Amino acid sequence: MICKLFLIPFIVSFMISAALLIMLILLNRKKTFDDARNSERHIHHRGISRFGGAALVISFMVALLFNKMLVITVPLIGIFIASGAILIFGIIDDIRQVSWKIQLFFQVVVVLFIYLMGVRLQYMTNPLGGIFLFNDYFGYVIGLAIALIWIVLLMNSMNWIDGVDGVSPGITFIGGAAIFILSLRPEVNQPPISIITAALLGGAAALIFFNFYPAKILAGTSGSMFMGFILAILAIFAGAKIATTLLVMAVPIIDAFWVISERIRSRSSIFSADKRHLHYRLMELGWSQKKICFFYYLITVFIAIIALNTGAIGKTIVFVFFAFVMVGLLVIISKKVNVGKKM
Repeated sequence: MICKLFLIPFIVSFMISAALLIMLILLNRKKTFDDARNSERHIHHRGISRFGGAALVISFMVALLFNKMLVITVPLIGIFIASGAILIFGIIDDIRQVSWKIQLFFQVVVVLFIYLMGVRLQYMTNPLGGIFLFNDYFGYVIGLAIALIWIVLLMNSMNWIDGVDGVSPGITFIGGAAIFILSLRPEVNQPPISIITAALLGGAAALIFFNFYPAKILAGTSGSMFMGFILAILAIFAGAKIATTLLVMAVPIIDAFWVISERIRSRSSIFSADKRHLHYRLMELGWSQKKICFFYYLITVFIAIIALNTGAIGKTIVFVFFAFVMVGLLVIISKKVNVGKKM
């Protein structure tokens, strides 16, 4: 019974996502819907559809809307509406390339909307013991500020890391799997979160199959932004386990902060598209897309295992340690790339 409870949303989402992805691929062969932008963030040849995110979002919502074991609450309705808005906005961006100011404004509006719909950060675990409660007026403001930074950070981190085939849906699957396991633990015990996560895992699994190198379809802005959004939301829902998700998503998050710092140093916009990200640096060193993808998977799985088996203090120590290691790696790789360019 328990297995069936989670297996059904996974299978339903997988089948719907796979069917929609096949349909989008076939439609794109008849008529190219590629935005034909001169983007510095994508390395794919023109002609590949960027609308794979539509399959992920639609399969996720349909699998949950028709799930009889899940109560459709007001916060969940808010997530559905926000996901639909992300889908529409992402498609527009993939066609016309919306400016970063409008993107950031949209993301803030989405967070404020779901906050009004009841998706709120009510407490956080204190690494030194106990919890921080956000249950008064001042606490609501602090909780909203943290949730705003958290959700916008993950939305942009996942969007920026979507430059190599298979990376973003793969990391989403691993991150979702960690939240799924976490929500089933006795101290958390949230079956509804497991059902929601199972629907995400099914759609992501189908997207991995068609997005893995060589990609037949891309997640696009709608897909990558939705993946970051839903992982951030699930972390808030799953007993405010932001620390666990933060650690699991360490690779895209630290990479995002590194790139932002590099752009600030070069006095360029922090939202400007370029090839400063780790995956592009690795490609300049001669790594193949498959090797980069598996490298990201391996690191994320390793960190996820640690995150699921350590307390709040342990997660903090591991994240700080990994941040130093990854920054050191980025510095070394950047120097090698720069030396190679001068030769």
